[in-house]
Amino acid sequence: MRYLVALYVLSVAALGVLAQEKKPPLKLVFEAKNGNVTFDHAAHVKREKNNCKVCHDKLFPQEKAPLNFKAGMHKPAEANHTSCGACHAATPASQEAGGHAFETKGNCTKCHVKAAA
Repeated sequence: MRYLVALYVLSVAALGVLAQEKKPPLKLVFEAKNGNVTFDHAAHVKREKNNCKVCHDKLFPQEKAPLNFKAGMHKPAEANHTSCGACHAATPASQEAGGHAFETKGNCTKCHVKAAA
């Protein structure tokens, strides 16, 4: 009987460990020639009311990975609603200006920050 109780307790403990969610990073930094981009993950999570599926895995993998958002990629990403351009895009007049968020055109320094010399 003790063996069964011990086995049950270990099983419950193992399931508890497996069920723990990995805590997401508060901020991510992506290197860029025109200034690194610090992505405020916590602010985006709050905006989407903790619905991770808005971005993962549709737009971004769960783990930190390069965005492959090279120079000249802003317009295609906005047009195709991929990567950051899924939300940070110019939208038709029938929708809210800037879509879900500000558009990239004319807003470079909102994301790209050069390190102080």
